[in-house]
Amino acid sequence: MRKWLPLVAVCLGTFMLLVDVTIVVVALPDMARGLHTTFADLQWVMDVYALALAALLLGVGSLADKIGHRRVYVVGLVLFALASLACGLASGPEVLIAFRAVQGIGGAAMLATTTALIAGLYQGRDRGLAFGVWGAVSGAASAAGPVMGGLLTQHLDWRWIFYVNLPLSVLAIAMTLKFVPRSRTSPARGVDLPGTAAFTVAAGTATYALIKGEDHGWASGTTLGLFALAALALLVFVVVELRGRQPMLDLGLFRGGSFSGLMVAAVLLSVAAFSYLAYTSLWLQSVRGMGPVTAGLACLPMSVAAFVVASLAGRFLHGVSPRLTVGVGMLLIGAGALAQAFVEADSTWTALAPGLAVTGVGVGLATPALASTALASVPPARGGMASGAVNTARQLGNALGIAVLGAVFHAGLSGAVRGHGGGVPADALAGGQAAAVIGQADGGRRAVVEHVVREAFAAGLRDVFLVSGAVGLVGGVVALVLVRRPVVALPGASAAGASAAGAVRRAAASGAGQPVN
Repeated sequence: MRKWLPLVAVCLGTFMLLVDVTIVVVALPDMARGLHTTFADLQWVMDVYALALAALLLGVGSLADKIGHRRVYVVGLVLFALASLACGLASGPEVLIAFRAVQGIGGAAMLATTTALIAGLYQGRDRGLAFGVWGAVSGAASAAGPVMGGLLTQHLDWRWIFYVNLPLSVLAIAMTLKFVPRSRTSPARGVDLPGTAAFTVAAGTATYALIKGEDHGWASGTTLGLFALAALALLVFVVVELRGRQPMLDLGLFRGGSFSGLMVAAVLLSVAAFSYLAYTSLWLQSVRGMGPVTAGLACLPMSVAAFVVASLAGRFLHGVSPRLTVGVGMLLIGAGALAQAFVEADSTWTALAPGLAVTGVGVGLATPALASTALASVPPARGGMASGAVNTARQLGNALGIAVLGAVFHAGLSGAVRGHGGGVPADALAGGQAAAVIGQADGGRRAVVEHVVREAFAAGLRDVFLVSGAVGLVGGVVALVLVRRPVVALPGASAAGASAAGAVRRAAASGAGQPVN
């Protein structure tokens, strides 16, 4: 039993940081009231955390390879705990958003090292079981966030969604220091600061442009300029990585279709499976009148299905190609989103339950295979890079997905409002003020306004689910076509490095259900 205590320490941190991606979803209306702002203004509370994770994972992964995975993991836990305390004490939206970014930096240090730590702790079938448990935890964590957020917000206060991290962080730190041995370091490996800076600018500018595009106008000089800056920063990142002696991401990996397919699938998984939850929660609370707890529980079918399937996949899907587990998982995620696109003005949460369950099955299938297969593509000393790459893709997908689906939701809602006429303010509805809009209507118009509000929200959600479904299906096709082998050879790798990569591949194949080719 003692041999699994290090896994508990790693999974505890993983669970916390991934729960915090979505735990704010059902708390946003209460946050908006408590901080005297709007749901729309607090979109950055979700996005800045995911963006910090995505922007820094690769750089932190490189740093962890240099100074040790355990050390970086513990530092991340400490920073995450302190930032959580500051978020709970925040007196205004600007302070909350700023410390959510700091919380994301701590989360990046944790997430960039978790799979590398597991790979160093376990071998053979133990590694397969460990990745199965880790996959179950990570697959269920994002889906469980709304449930936990609802319980804490309704029975305590929205600030407790951050305070709850403090005792869990202390426990994780203590267990890590006691049970997780110090990991190997790679002194020759440098930290790619120019690459980190360029990638951060590219991801941050693109996300900001997507969030503010509706306000500035998609064809405005401001929006086009932001997209141009993001493209330029991405080009700089590619040049830096190709010319640098110690790149944080070896772009040669993308010459193999398998690694490219994994990264595309990782981005699209988060977009298709999780990014729409914020708008689902807004509908459930603002229009259907549900409290935070019941709105969170409405997402339970996804959480339960993801946890159960990921647990079983890690144990029983030995020998199954990652092309099938990732590809079929993504197709199920897409199908689950499309199943929710039949929501109507008079629908209740039960209309979403079957689709959420199907999505959860897909998440449970795809998540463990994404992590273990990407890790098998590099030598052990580059585990932080591989871990950072796949997790960067997932978190970047979540940040961009929230922004893109926000624009889709607002456009669909606004179009429905214009189609019905009556002067209902679309911006107020998108800002979470549906109840106020209905309440301000005089008695003769209230029924009409309520009907328009319900129809508008249903239209916006249908568009969101259709886009999410299409993204999931595209991800499934990409995985089925490209993900053929669990290993992508490193260009120019030494004989020792190739031998190490082969050892990791064989261990991942025997333990995590991946075939060796």
